[in-house]
Amino acid sequence: MARFTSTTVVYVLGLLLAQCADVFVSAQCSADLVVDNFAGYGSNLNSLGFWTSDDGTMTSISAASNKLSFTPNQDSYFYTTFDCINAPTQGLGSVKFDIKGPAGSSFTLELQSSSSCASTAYQSYFHTVTGLTGSTQTITVPLSAFSGLNAGALKAIVWSVFSGTGGRELSNVRFACTTPSQPTGTTASSTVTVTPTVVPNPDCSLLVIDEFPSQSRLTFLGYNAFLQSTSDDGTMQSLVVSGNRLTITPKANGYFYSNLPCTDAVTLGYGGISLRIKAPAGANIDIQLSSSNTCNAEAAQDVLRSSQQLGWTFDGTEKLYSIPFSAFSGLNTGKLVTILFGGLTRPITIGPMAFYCGNEVTEYVPPSSPVDPPSTNTVPITTAAPTSFIIDVFTNPDSNALGFYHGGDEGLGMQYSGGKLTITSDDTDYSWYTTLSASCIDFSAYEDGYLHIAYTGSNEFTIALQQHNSACNPELAPFPETWDVVEARRYATATDIYVPIKHFKVVKSRVIGFALKAFYSQTRTPTIISKIEILNTVSGVSIPDKIPTAPLYFACTRPNSFAFAIDDGVPNLAQEVLNIIREEDVKVTFFTVGQPLLDPSTNFSNVYTEMLSRGHQVALHSFTHPKMEGLPTAADIDWELNQDINAVAQALGITSKYFRPPFGNEGARMRQRLEAVIPGVKIINWSVDVEDWLWAETSTPEKQLQAFQRDVNKGGNLVVLHYLYPSTVSYLREFIQRAKATGKQLMRVDQCMEDPDAPPL
Repeated sequence: MARFTSTTVVYVLGLLLAQCADVFVSAQCSADLVVDNFAGYGSNLNSLGFWTSDDGTMTSISAASNKLSFTPNQDSYFYTTFDCINAPTQGLGSVKFDIKGPAGSSFTLELQSSSSCASTAYQSYFHTVTGLTGSTQTITVPLSAFSGLNAGALKAIVWSVFSGTGGRELSNVRFACTTPSQPTGTTASSTVTVTPTVVPNPDCSLLVIDEFPSQSRLTFLGYNAFLQSTSDDGTMQSLVVSGNRLTITPKANGYFYSNLPCTDAVTLGYGGISLRIKAPAGANIDIQLSSSNTCNAEAAQDVLRSSQQLGWTFDGTEKLYSIPFSAFSGLNTGKLVTILFGGLTRPITIGPMAFYCGNEVTEYVPPSSPVDPPSTNTVPITTAAPTSFIIDVFTNPDSNALGFYHGGDEGLGMQYSGGKLTITSDDTDYSWYTTLSASCIDFSAYEDGYLHIAYTGSNEFTIALQQHNSACNPELAPFPETWDVVEARRYATATDIYVPIKHFKVVKSRVIGFALKAFYSQTRTPTIISKIEILNTVSGVSIPDKIPTAPLYFACTRPNSFAFAIDDGVPNLAQEVLNIIREEDVKVTFFTVGQPLLDPSTNFSNVYTEMLSRGHQVALHSFTHPKMEGLPTAADIDWELNQDINAVAQALGITSKYFRPPFGNEGARMRQRLEAVIPGVKIINWSVDVEDWLWAETSTPEKQLQAFQRDVNKGGNLVVLHYLYPSTVSYLREFIQRAKATGKQLMRVDQCMEDPDAPPL
């Protein structure tokens, strides 16, 4: 978004002043001033060489033979702009044009003017034109009909609020010379004057601008609650979202902005914007509100106020502040397009922003996070149970107390010292593992036992019990076959974690071992573990009920089946993908991100509508593509899921019980919330990875074929790939043909999962 420095503003204002001083000074008028004869409409320029256009909502609009033909919708408008016309000094007394509209219809004529040519702010003045006959008419409206209008600094003409249905024709727009029948200073009785003040609206309610629910929504796609762009100027040291708060840490003087959907605060009854701010004592913030007669944020008129001018003071604590529109003189609150916070030199934290009604400052409070089910007390086991045993006491960095492997993913911080393991992690993808045997172990006898972990530090992580594949062969895919999870925090005291083995819903006859994973502490607090063991009983502690978790799949369950599950890509490659799978006569599943689906510029809604019409499956892939388990709260996870569900329903008219987490990232919190939000959902990961993310844009893109074949040879039958890269799409036909060569039947994911609601094969 274009922004100006103070030096630039002074320079631009100087130009405007010079231009305004250069207008005719004689009140003699020899000819009307033609504003638009529509000869230049193809270039969006009027006869004065300035911008002219509609708002993009017309059913149709075109120009030919010096005439504009258009069919408006109820809220459509058309406008033409110019540079500071001083009507009195040019002897101009009225606005005049020819129009043809449906008989009995009406419209609103709007003139925009500023206090002076030097002013970048403007106000709008309105006049209702009624009594159209269905034939071409010449309409003449004296400037005096617009009460309060400064005819010495005219900026634009707007036609809007069209009644009736059908097409219109507009031509020969001009400012006409003053005549004796058009004296200045009189007001037509039919004039409707509107000024941008707060209008009481009984239906008014808080309107959220941004509640900062997701780090990903801010930094990955850059959208606010309106799905309008929001970002910094690229100079910030960091932008961190947590708990519905955005912390901005600048390097130097920077700004953060959030675009608005040309909000009409006047009609809706909004008197200002409320938000919570935490800033150090002595801080000063510039608040800039922008409006645009064209509803274009790139061509906005800005009004700036400092936090001192608004009476704000800061002391390092969070407080509620208001931005009253009444303090922004010259702002057109009927067409608000941007709010910007500038002059940022010190860290500040911003809470939810919302339009408030009237003059009563109220705030938007996001819904609270879901509450865990109540705990139940355990009782000692009275039946016979296997003997307790120690799994790990961390005396050896390469193996556990059982003599089997333990270790973590590359990138996970691990330190073995003094009989303790210290884990630090900055990514919820990382895991640490401890195995119970060299292959499979039958853990069924411990169904009534407990996992005990002695720890200090953070308990914000997931515990998983891993299930081997049916052959207990690590060379076959998938390996592991799956796992179930619990959230350590729910089972923890200050020093101990106790989890019933029965809370892990896996096949206990072929267990691999435990994994500690998805460390999500927002403060990166280490987890320090001194013992992991299995107990046959515990007493005196409170154990929560198991929260159901969505099941995790890496492979098709239908015998002899194979499925391509394709994630979002770029629209210009979608048609090639469709052509290939049509020619290969296969059905596939597409996992789509919700937010781009709602963005008309991506064309994804049309792409996926076509995919559905051809018999393919479309399923869920989050709203903004974050690492789901890494989101700060359960409410953040819910927001991603619900927004994705709503986007797919709105754009495509469907629902789905299939979900692929972005990056394959999952953990207990995400799986608990997913099952709660979409009961019966299936999480679909993969056992065949073409590794397009690794090879597609390198000098050896053919390694995607090698990766595909490697996993297929291991028995993998569920694919992940993206149509992000031309090289990946170019190999798609060969991927399909190699899958067919296995003798397996290719089908959609729901079909390969033996879903009774899936289409028949």
